[in-house]
Amino acid sequence: MSQTLILRLPTPGQEETEWLVIDDAGDSETTRQRGSLTLAAAVSRGGKVVALAPATQILLAQPELPPGSGVKLARAVPFALEEQLTEDIDQLSFAIGRRHANGVTPVAVVSRGVLQGWLSDLRAAGLEPLALYADISLMPENPGQTVLWLEQRRLAVRRPGALPFAVELSPVSEALVVAGVINDPLDTSAEPKAPESIVLYVTREDWAHAQSEFELLAAKFDSLKVQLLPDGPLPWLARELKSTDAVNLLQGDFASDTDFGARWRQWRVPALLAAGLLTAHVAAQAVQIRQAHRETAALDGQIATVFSAAMPAEVIQDPRRQMQSRLDRIHKSGAGPEHFLQALKVLSGAMAMSPQTNIEALSYREESLDMRLTAPSLAALSQLSQLIGKQGMTAEIQSSTPVAGGVEAHIQLRSQASKAHR
Repeated sequence: MSQTLILRLPTPGQEETEWLVIDDAGDSETTRQRGSLTLAAAVSRGGKVVALAPATQILLAQPELPPGSGVKLARAVPFALEEQLTEDIDQLSFAIGRRHANGVTPVAVVSRGVLQGWLSDLRAAGLEPLALYADISLMPENPGQTVLWLEQRRLAVRRPGALPFAVELSPVSEALVVAGVINDPLDTSAEPKAPESIVLYVTREDWAHAQSEFELLAAKFDSLKVQLLPDGPLPWLARELKSTDAVNLLQGDFASDTDFGARWRQWRVPALLAAGLLTAHVAAQAVQIRQAHRETAALDGQIATVFSAAMPAEVIQDPRRQMQSRLDRIHKSGAGPEHFLQALKVLSGAMAMSPQTNIEALSYREESLDMRLTAPSLAALSQLSQLIGKQGMTAEIQSSTPVAGGVEAHIQLRSQASKAHR
């Protein structure tokens, strides 16, 4: 029976990893172990390797994508996620999962530099991973209940039919507010949400620190069931490996070549035959191809000139689709300069009343103002959101992360009418 080494990559600031060897049925053959990647490689005995990466460095999303597959679909993903990205798309790696029956397609996005660093560390230790997943993507889905996974300062959330996400914040009450599990006590204008039925997975050590907080919050849940993880979360996550539909980050330039030799031997004869047919076809059509190439080059030059004049800030990939997509968005949103100026006016008024809150990055598209800012506390972020709401706009906190001296957050500012339309 073959074996699989499943290991968790260390989070930033840590050096040790943890691993487990499982069989084809997903049952553990060893107890959970900790140590260096080199030590993990020594016990793998040449079996398959699956790595789990910290989800705080990975974006999981389900954008609306057009029908199709392959290169066509890969080109559409960055544009479908542009409102959620703050980095240059050339610096990001996009991995696409299997399209679900309801038409949505899961996507995972990670910095190319971060992904390359993970792979370099694994290969330096002699490990060649067959797959690399975000660790929270192996959280089981529980119909009718919200699954929570608390690990030190990180709270992961998975609702039925939705992708999991993580909030790295303490105390637990603030993390639950940011995750939308309970109401924000500071936001008196929000409509009360229905209490959720919760299943909490947590180690004994983390439960000892968080038990009193959850007991104080018990009235805010419809029900709360605590599942202790005596051996840590890795055996719990490993049980989902066989049935998971998680997105493998090793795609495109980072695709695993572990089984390349076997795949080549299997397809060698058909590939050689196909190559021979292709060569004969190209030779027969050589004259037409050369003529078409000259005409295409001339048209490409004209298209590039028009595209650069109309959209100077865009990188040319598929000019016709890019220009048509931009026109469609403009027609649907009716966005104009007045929306941008109004958003700036509302933001400047709110910032004036929020000392020690600073904007680190800002972008505007389709009546939506996206900001990355720092504030002294979560309460200051909530106050800023309420000040903006009093002026006829909404400020949604997309994510928040503790930093030295306060909180760093990604906030989206848009008008009430625009939010209702979307």
